[in-house]
Amino acid sequence: METGKVFLVGAGPGDVRLITVKGLEAIKQAEVILYDRLANPKLLEYAPADCELIYCGKLPDRHTLRQDNINDLLVEKALKGKVVVRLKGGDPGVFGRVGEEAAALAHYQIPFEIVPGISSGIAAPLYAGIPVTHREHAESFAVVTAHDKSKDGKPMLDWEGLVRGVDTIAFYMGVGNLPYICESLIAHGKPSSTPVILIQWGTFGRQKTLQGTLEDITVKVQKAKFSNPAIILVGDVISLREKISWFEKMPLYGRQILLARTSESVSGLAKELMEKGADVIEFPKWKKTILPVDLGKVAEYDRILFFSPESVSDFFNAMIEEEIDIRKIKADFYGGSSKSINALKGRGFIAGHSQDMPKEGRLLVVGDDRQYEVEKADFLVTSKKELDQQFLPIFQRMLEEAQVNTMVFPSGASVGVFIEGLKKCGIDLFDLLEDVQVVCMGQHSKEQVERAGLESVGMPISATREALIDYLIQCPIV
Repeated sequence: METGKVFLVGAGPGDVRLITVKGLEAIKQAEVILYDRLANPKLLEYAPADCELIYCGKLPDRHTLRQDNINDLLVEKALKGKVVVRLKGGDPGVFGRVGEEAAALAHYQIPFEIVPGISSGIAAPLYAGIPVTHREHAESFAVVTAHDKSKDGKPMLDWEGLVRGVDTIAFYMGVGNLPYICESLIAHGKPSSTPVILIQWGTFGRQKTLQGTLEDITVKVQKAKFSNPAIILVGDVISLREKISWFEKMPLYGRQILLARTSESVSGLAKELMEKGADVIEFPKWKKTILPVDLGKVAEYDRILFFSPESVSDFFNAMIEEEIDIRKIKADFYGGSSKSINALKGRGFIAGHSQDMPKEGRLLVVGDDRQYEVEKADFLVTSKKELDQQFLPIFQRMLEEAQVNTMVFPSGASVGVFIEGLKKCGIDLFDLLEDVQVVCMGQHSKEQVERAGLESVGMPISATREALIDYLIQCPIV
C-alpha cells in the first residue's frame, strides 16, 4: 500500500476567515483530521463528508490525547495511505510541538508539509486594536510560554533579558501564573505602571479584554474571574488601543448566536453575521446522500414545487445525467422558501412562492426524505439527509465554551430539525434557551417556535438577511 501524506496545518487564532488558503485546501482534501481544542471547529465543516475526525484537544485539567499518542496516530493513519491533516490553533511552530510531530513522520519516511498559520500572539492584539510593534512605541516583540512549568510550578524565563531587551511581550496561556509574571517583571526593572492587557478568545465574536498595569492587573483578573485561553500582552504599545480599536466596535460584536439550519453546508447567513462581528454556532450538521431518481414522467406535471435550494440542484443535476431536455417540462416552478426561489432564479427560472401556487393541475413535490404536508401531490425524493453523528460531541464542546445569548430560526423548517438534533445530543431545549433571545426570520418561523413552546422576542420587518441583521443590531442584548 502506498504511504499517505500528512499536512501539519496552523488553523489561525480563531476567526475561521484567518486560515490560510493552503490550510483550507488541505482540510478540503483530508481523509483524517486530528484537531486541537483551539482550532475553531467550524473549520471542520469544510472537510469531506466521509472524513474521520479525531479530537486531540488539551484542556487545562486533563489531556485527551498525549503527544506520543498523537504522533503514533499520525504515523498509523499515513501508513494506511490516508491524507491526514493535523489541525492546530494559531501557528504550528509557535508552542505547537510541530517539531516533534514532524520528526516522528520523518522517522518513518512519511511525506509531510508544514502549513504556517497566523499566531494568536499577533492576531489577538490586532483584534483588540494593538499592533505589537510601532515606530514610536515598540521596536521589538517576543512570544513567551507561561504554562511550561518548573518543579515549583513557575515558568523558567530570562526575566532580566525580557525586561532589558523586549518592548512588547506576549505571554501564552499564562493566566494562572499572572501574579508571578507581574512580580518577576517588576523585580527585574519593568515599571509597575507598564500597561498590561488580557485578551480572551481573541478574534472570536466572544473576545473579551481586560486592561490594567503590572501593579493592578492581578486584582482585576481575580475580580473578573478571567481565565484561559488568553494572551497576556505587556508593553507601552497598548496605549494605541484607545485610538485604533476596531473589532469591538463591529455592530454585532458580543452577539453569540446559535443558528438553526436545515442545510448540510455552511450558510451564507452565518457568514454575514460573522462579518458583522458575531460569534455563530450552526446546528445541526447534516450528511446528505444523493438518491437515484426516475424523471421519466416529469413532463406530465403542471406544477413543480421545490422545498429547498439543494432539491433544485439535485433535480437539475439528475436532468443532466439522464440527458432530459429541459424544454420538455411544461410545468410552472414554485419554491417553498425565498432560498428555493432564488436557487431557481439562478438557473434562469422565475418561480412563484408555494403560498401563491394554484391548486389546479398535477403537482410534483421535489425535496429530501422529510415528510411534507402537501395534499394531492406526487413526491420526488432526491436525497436522504441524516444527522452527522461526528459533529454532535463537537457541538457540545462549542456550547460549553460559548455563552450563547441569541437563538436564530431562519425558517419554519429549521425549528423541528433543530429540536430533533438537540434530543440526539441529550440537550434539553428549554434549559439551553433559558435567558436566550429567540429571534425568528419570519411569520412561519414564529408560528413553529410558538408551537414548540418557546417565546420569541420578535422578528425583522421582512424575511430577508438584511432585515434580520438590522433587527439584531437594533435589538439590545439582554
